[in-house]
Amino acid sequence: MEPSKYLSILHTAEQLKNQTRHSLTSSGRHESVAEHTFRLCMMAWFCRDEFPDLAMNRVLQMCLFHDIGEAFTGDIPAFRKTDRDETRETDTVGQWIGTLPAPYRQELTGLFLEMQSLQTPESKLYKALDKLEALIQHNEAGAATWLPLEYDLQLRYGQQECREFPFTRALRRLVEEESRELIQKDRENPAPKNLPPEKAGQ
Repeated sequence: MEPSKYLSILHTAEQLKNQTRHSLTSSGRHESVAEHTFRLCMMAWFCRDEFPDLAMNRVLQMCLFHDIGEAFTGDIPAFRKTDRDETRETDTVGQWIGTLPAPYRQELTGLFLEMQSLQTPESKLYKALDKLEALIQHNEAGAATWLPLEYDLQLRYGQQECREFPFTRALRRLVEEESRELIQKDRENPAPKNLPPEKAGQ
């Protein structure tokens, strides 16, 4: 690969550090898309023993590249994302992949087609972990940072995706228990909402 093209790819990846997500961290700031991606990759790496029959390197690749489109479009929370937004992101990713050298272009085209179809166990695992990472982050930020609709969303989000494997089902139940504890504590001792200005207005 030409050094100039290589550098261009790195500049694109850097945008994932700049693009922030709806979720807050436990310190009260917005997390970046890159931070979400980083921990999602860690989640896949640390559960390899649970999935000896899966191509876990492929799962890691999905985790690494799944949100690359947000380098161009920014992050849109799941509860606000429309079909039009999904199409725009898919088209943007396709355009970016089309600028890559042939070996990488072909590999990433196949990877994204697999992620979109969600027919392979690898793609289903990546999707379940992606949902779980967001739920875990919301729990870590605490109920004081949630929008009203997120109290219900924390209990529903990712349920279907996590049913596919015993490990993700068990992890989803554990995360839900934490969410319910946070909700119960918030009901018993309501705390002032701790939302940054950009989230408070949503």
